[in-house]
Amino acid sequence: MAQGSDSNGTSYKSPSPGSRPSSSDDAKKVMRREKNRIAAQKSRMRQTQKADSLHLESENLEKENAALRKEVKQLTEEAKYLTSVLSSHEPLCTGLAPQTPDLLYPPHHGSYHQHIAVPHYQP
Repeated sequence: MAQGSDSNGTSYKSPSPGSRPSSSDDAKKVMRREKNRIAAQKSRMRQTQKADSLHLESENLEKENAALRKEVKQLTEEAKYLTSVLSSHEPLCTGLAPQTPDLLYPPHHGSYHQHIAVPHYQP
């Protein structure tokens, strides 16, 4: 038997010359190969589209991650700044002794609290 392969790389065996199949068998074989070729093309196209979609999603998630990391960095800097402002302000507040364990800072009353100007945080 002779052997070969079609354009899709599918191997096939041709019948021996003495036992020639009918033309309807040939037509069925051609139709089956054509359907298979089209199905393979569609499958490759879907696979490519899925890969492209995943690539775009990955890029978007990378951008979002970078933006969130930047925001975390800015908020961390702001927290450090506000902590330092609070630390420098605490010695100026004479009435900050806690009255109960639940209350860390009692309400400020004008008679024993000095107000200081605190500039706003500038990143």
